Amino acid sequence: MYSIKFLCFAGLIMLFVSCNSKPGANVQGSRREQGPLKVDGYVVRETSISENIEVPGSLLPFEETQIRAEVGGRIVELNVHEGGAVARGTMMVKLFDKDLQAQLNKLKVQLQIKEKTQERSAELLKINGISQQEYDLSALDVENLKADIESTQIAISKTEIRAPYSGRVGLRNVSLGAYISPSDIITTLRQVDELKLEFSIGEKYAKEITKGYKVRFRVDGGDVDHIATVIATENSVDANTRTLRVRALVNEKHRELVPGIFAKVNMELGKTDKGLLVPSQAVIPAARNKQLIVLRKDSAQFVVVETGIRDSAFVQILKGIKIGDTVVTSGLMSIRPNTKVNVVRINSGSDL
Repeated sequence: MYSIKFLCFAGLIMLFVSCNSKPGANVQGSRREQGPLKVDGYVVRETSISENIEVPGSLLPFEETQIRAEVGGRIVELNVHEGGAVARGTMMVKLFDKDLQAQLNKLKVQLQIKEKTQERSAELLKINGISQQEYDLSALDVENLKADIESTQIAISKTEIRAPYSGRVGLRNVSLGAYISPSDIITTLRQVDELKLEFSIGEKYAKEITKGYKVRFRVDGGDVDHIATVIATENSVDANTRTLRVRALVNEKHRELVPGIFAKVNMELGKTDKGLLVPSQAVIPAARNKQLIVLRKDSAQFVVVETGIRDSAFVQILKGIKIGDTVVTSGLMSIRPNTKVNVVRINSGSDL
C-alpha cells in the first residue's frame, strides 16, 4: 500500500510540472540563438601585384661551330691548340693538295699559250687573214682555261680550313697525318667573349617578354646574381610543352660564367597596378569553377570568380568581384545562399 501511494504522489507532481511549463519557451530561445551568423570579412581594394617566377636555363656560347673538312684528304698541317684562342681567318688545318697545285700550274701554262694564240688571231683578223669565227674560237679557249683555273683554285681552298671567327678552340679529335672525311669533327670553335642565356617560360607570359627585357639569373653554385638582356624569342609557342623559348645576351664577364652551365632565371611577370586580391582561404573550389561568398546587404551570395596569380596568403581575382565588395573569410562551411550574416571583423585590402 505504501508503494502504491508513493507512485500516485510522484505521478501527480509530474502532471503538475508539465501543465505549468510553456510550450513556446524553448523554441523562442532556440530562435534567438539562431540569429545572423557572425563572420569575418575582407574589403577588396586595388593593389600593385606581380608574380616572381623561377625557371631553369642554360648558358651558351655566343657562337659555336663544329670544324669539319669540306672534302676528304690527309692532314699535312694541324694548327689546333686545344683550349687556345684563335683569330678569324687563321689556318687551322691543311689537307694534302699537291696534285691540285700541279694541275693548277699546268692550266696556267696552257692559258699562256692560248693567250698568245688569241693575240696572233687578233692581228690576222685586222688584215682579214682569218675569219671572225676562228678568232672567236681562240678567245673562247682562253675563257675556258680561266674557268678551269678558277675551279681548281676553289678545290685548293677547300683543303684549307680557316677559323670563321675569333674564338676559343676546344679539344681536337684528329692528329697530324690522319685521313679525314667531311663527316669527321676536327674540333669545336666557340666565341665566349659574350654568352647567351636560353630558357623557356609559360605561354601566359609570352606577351610580356620582348626584346630588351632584363632578366636576373644565378648559375648553379654561384655566389652572385647576373643580368641578361633578351635579344629574341621563338616565333611560336611549343605545342607540346606550352612554353615559349627565349634567348638573352650576357655581356658580363665573370669567372663563374661558363658555357653549358645550368642557370636559375628569376623574373617578375604579370605585374599590374590594379590587381584585386582576396585571402586564399576565402576561395571555395567547386567541381567546375571557383566561388567567393560576397556580402550583399546582410545576406551571403555565392559568386563564381576567375583567379590569377596566387601566393601563400592571397589570390588574384580576375573576374567576378569589384572594388569595395566585402568577401566573407570565415565560417564558410556553415553558410548557405542567402544566409543572414553579421560581419564582426573587417580587414581591408588597403592594408596589404
